[in-house]
Amino acid sequence: MASRLLKDEVARRLPAGRFAHVLRVAETAVILAARFGEDKEKAETAALLHDVAKAMPKEELRQIVEEEGDPARVLGFHHELWHGPAGAVISHNEFGITDTDILAAVRFHTTGRSGMSGLEKVIFTADMIEPGRTFPGAEKLREEARHSLDAAVLACSAHNLQYLAGVRAAIHPDTLRCYNDSLL
Repeated sequence: MASRLLKDEVARRLPAGRFAHVLRVAETAVILAARFGEDKEKAETAALLHDVAKAMPKEELRQIVEEEGDPARVLGFHHELWHGPAGAVISHNEFGITDTDILAAVRFHTTGRSGMSGLEKVIFTADMIEPGRTFPGAEKLREEARHSLDAAVLACSAHNLQYLAGVRAAIHPDTLRCYNDSLL
């Protein structure tokens, strides 16, 4: 599947605990891809790259997002969202990823969005349900993902909305669109 070189380079950029999370997301993504008829190799690649920018300093993330050309999309929101778009840029520029579906899965793995592809749904869900996630409700999300990818996306986006509202954090419009789109 994914090259050892890709795994080694991602491991080099992340703390050990974050890289362990990435590996669990990759395993979960491959399982979900197989279950729901998505490309397992693309799922593994996108999962390995989804947090490639997570450990970068905030100012470096800001610079990448600003250079990308649409900083207003995320810079007005919590900096935890910045690593998705920055990771997509890094995946393209530094890892040579040109597959738009993989790049979108990396870019939108934190917020989700309306009209997600199957691969995007797999990465969005895998990131929320990987076995290391122990937040209240994680098992319910895993149960949804055993039966339906669309039901899992709806449950994951509803969880995100409830969490963000509960901590009184700004909710990115893509997160709302993801939830609303999942209802249809």
